[in-house]
Amino acid sequence: MVDGEWPAGRGQGARLVGLGAYRPAGRLTNETLASRFGRTPEWIETRTGFVSRQQAGQHETVASMALAAAEDALRDSGLQAGDLDLIIAATCSNDRQQGGVAAQVAASLGAQRSGAVDLNAACAGFCYAVVAAAAFVRTGSSRRVLVVASEKMSSLVDPEDLGTGIIFGDGAAAVVVGPGDDAAIGPAAWGHDGSGASLIQVDETSGQLRMEGQRVFRWATTAVYPVALAACERAGIAPGDLAAVIPHQANLRIVDALAAKLGATRAVVARERTTGNTSAASIPLALHSLRAQGSVRSGDSALLVGFGAGLTLAALIVQVP
Repeated sequence: MVDGEWPAGRGQGARLVGLGAYRPAGRLTNETLASRFGRTPEWIETRTGFVSRQQAGQHETVASMALAAAEDALRDSGLQAGDLDLIIAATCSNDRQQGGVAAQVAASLGAQRSGAVDLNAACAGFCYAVVAAAAFVRTGSSRRVLVVASEKMSSLVDPEDLGTGIIFGDGAAAVVVGPGDDAAIGPAAWGHDGSGASLIQVDETSGQLRMEGQRVFRWATTAVYPVALAACERAGIAPGDLAAVIPHQANLRIVDALAAKLGATRAVVARERTTGNTSAASIPLALHSLRAQGSVRSGDSALLVGFGAGLTLAALIVQVP
């Protein structure tokens, strides 16, 4: 940052001020998968909750999808690229192992004075990135931070593996974090179980994703709820007062189990049936869908809950931009 341009507002709160998304045009349907695996479309839907998955084209990359989502978020916020002080990219599927998605987005946007960093917490990455962005704003290190979550999971999935081939999809979504009220982005609750890291991992030989689905399901349906509840308690919001519950869209059976335990009876629960599991991008994509549908309004309180490979998880309350 250039001398004399230190952002104003140190010590204040932070909020989401813009939201954008990019959904690739390709679709992988249950009918196609049913033919491939010798199952029925209904069988696949029952086990995943999905009827189709977004699929990126060969020309589309993690960075190009991130750029499209970032541009959409900037339009929504009414800001320009030059207004950004930092870009954080959350991804676990970048085709460049050394990182650089945030830097590519910054260069393409023309955000010349922005910092850029990639963050990998897999399916919990968006939650961790928003928490980090809010901290930068609250301390005055940045005034406006772009958080973009982008995944091309189809590049990691073995199309002949039933355990992963019927689950994952591609896409990107972004938010702009800027100054706001203290309550607009609540304190985070998080956790991990590093002993389960091998349950979801990329095989070193094939470069393809492998997952022990049943064990992951058992972990998610037991470990996630206490963290989600803790996020509500730290924000001072009872689950019954939430407008929306937006879990990572890993599998809609997990989503339903979490919603039932929380007892958020007034909340709309995000259930993305046509995107697939887009890892770090799934939560902001679901938030974008709910707002576009009119299911949530600006200022509504939404619980975001991310969980996945690592094993790692995080949750927080945000106000809808």
